[in-house]
Amino acid sequence: MVGLDAAGKTTILYKLKLGEIGLIFVVDSSDRERITESAEVLSSLLQEIELQNAVLLVFANKQDLPNAMSVHDLTDKLSPHVQRGTTWHIQATCATQGTGLYEGLDWLSDKLSKR
Repeated sequence: MVGLDAAGKTTILYKLKLGEIGLIFVVDSSDRERITESAEVLSSLLQEIELQNAVLLVFANKQDLPNAMSVHDLTDKLSPHVQRGTTWHIQATCATQGTGLYEGLDWLSDKLSKR
């Protein structure tokens, strides 16, 4: 966040619950060959001390492509790599069309505001 001094940046950060962490992880839903790699990277990220209590939003991107994995399929692939007790959600998205992006961000905002 940037702004001139005394503009209220610190106040805004405290109102937004400074220290609450939300993680957005983007998966190429059409890249079936690399879904295992994505799951391993996600698992590694979630083991970082700073991210252990993070709320996780996964954007299942490229849903417009014919070979894209469904949210259900991605849940099956990723859930073994997400620690028990993690608040998380997979949102189907198509970044080029803008679909699903705001719905995912709304979900993340809602979960973070309830902490």
